Amino acid sequence: MKYKAIIFDLDGVICSTDEYHYFAWKALAEMIGIKDFTRKDNNLLRGISRMDSLEIILKKTDKVYSDEQKATLAEMKNDMYKNLLAGMSEEDLDENVLSTLKTLRERGLKLAIGSSSKNTPLILERLGLDKFFDAVADGNCITHSKPHPEVFLKAAEFLNLQPCNCLVVEDAVAGVEAAIAGGFEAAGLGEAGAYAKTTYRLHEFPDLLNISV
Repeated sequence: MKYKAIIFDLDGVICSTDEYHYFAWKALAEMIGIKDFTRKDNNLLRGISRMDSLEIILKKTDKVYSDEQKATLAEMKNDMYKNLLAGMSEEDLDENVLSTLKTLRERGLKLAIGSSSKNTPLILERLGLDKFFDAVADGNCITHSKPHPEVFLKAAEFLNLQPCNCLVVEDAVAGVEAAIAGGFEAAGLGEAGAYAKTTYRLHEFPDLLNISV
């Protein structure tokens, strides 16, 4: 068996929270006078940490913010985001995703999460997956966001496996770059699926079952 584990990004792979992020970031941008925050801008933030995302957004304004002010802005965005997440439930977990995860486990694979989000525990709890995965590496245990490979390396470490034994599943180019930098192969959905460096291109989540893992 080529792989012993699969490490999944969370947002955009296991579930979709892009809209929640978009509405929260847009609200914050408008609060500080940025009126032209678009879905295209939001797409640039996928797979990137909260503070790094804020830095990208602040490039749209000439105003200079102190580190303390930036921390406050990031926390305000997170509060708005968590309020939106409060409406998430197990019904937001696609049945095809859950059945695929269960089949992969039945095949003897370990399953892990590798996400830059500090809200990973909350999201997994809302989806009913808080006790499902063998390991969870997230924004609460890393200092570098993707495309740095730290979160995937942490997940492999928690699984007691080498990167070559783990397949990463991503939907963002930054995530694929992080996987490659860490010595992992990657399966891609959406944007990541169209990326030339992606090892396996998936049209939909259940396509994972067609990979000879």
